[in-house]
Amino acid sequence: LANGQVFEGKSFGVTGTTIGEVVFATGMTGYQETLTDPSYYGQIAVQTFPLNGNYGTNSEDFESPKCWMKGYIVREWCQAPSNFRCEKTIDAFLKEHNVIGLYGIDIRQLTRIIRESGVMNGAITTEDVYAKKEELLAQINAYEIKDAVKTVSCTEKQEYEVEQAKRHVVMMDFGYKAHILRHLLKRDCKVTVVPYNTTAEEILAMQPDGVMLTNGPGNPA
Repeated sequence: LANGQVFEGKSFGVTGTTIGEVVFATGMTGYQETLTDPSYYGQIAVQTFPLNGNYGTNSEDFESPKCWMKGYIVREWCQAPSNFRCEKTIDAFLKEHNVIGLYGIDIRQLTRIIRESGVMNGAITTEDVYAKKEELLAQINAYEIKDAVKTVSCTEKQEYEVEQAKRHVVMMDFGYKAHILRHLLKRDCKVTVVPYNTTAEEILAMQPDGVMLTNGPGNPA
């Protein structure tokens, strides 16, 4: 962590070194949705629930096309998931998306530190952290998330039609989760997804019944 504290655990996912903002997620389920949520761009996510991966991962529950986070930390991950929809383990998922994972540490202690200090940078490394601790600490403290919304947003307009649409919603893509789109379509809305930097004039020209400002990464301010 940026305060110099080291947690020694075990590695899963890919190996190497990664740096990001350390944040925690409190969901008891939905770890695949967390892993694919663009809101975690540039961050290292800590799952507070002690066991993750027990129902595996699949190709249907993605909230976006990829995993945006810099690293993933759990107390324990299930190496033999059991679910009829399971396609691969959480470890295989991380390897596929080139994400470094850490498990087997005191998640409660780490969560308390983050909760009390606010945003804190950190690193996960499979290398000898003590051999280059000062160098790594300097890199951790210098890290900042840049161009988050620009990176995760679509680059061109996308239209999603439904039969007998009752209304037209323009959704500004700041890093939206796929279930938002699914729920709008379920409610008979034609949805036009537009990039983050679309102007008000361009949106009004589409004559929408409503405008949706989505969730996404970065400082809300």
